[in-house]
Amino acid sequence: MKSFIALSAVLAVAFAAHPAPAPYHPAPYHPAPAYKPAPYHPAPSYKEDPAVYQYQYAVSDEYAGLNFGADEARDGYSTQGKYSVALPDGRIQTVSYNVADAYSGYVADVTYSGEPKY
Repeated sequence: MKSFIALSAVLAVAFAAHPAPAPYHPAPYHPAPAYKPAPYHPAPSYKEDPAVYQYQYAVSDEYAGLNFGADEARDGYSTQGKYSVALPDGRIQTVSYNVADAYSGYVADVTYSGEPKY
């Protein structure tokens, strides 16, 4: 009987020391998605007519102390106009400007009317 117990103990230790290997299952293969190039759609082209417009506005509110206005006329690149605003010191600043063509740029002439009151 002692030999049976000893043999059982030796076998138990032998089997306990070597656990069964874990099963190995590799991840399933999925090929990378194949993308096709986006379809080419050229941007629509529009005929650009030269800008032609004219506007004018003015605001004069003695109660709120507002006094400003503007007017502008444009025909293609040729633009001329002016705007004015009442400054905090009581003067009126008037800016007259023009643009002769696409390359001349913005040419402004600034004038002040009235006497400053500090």
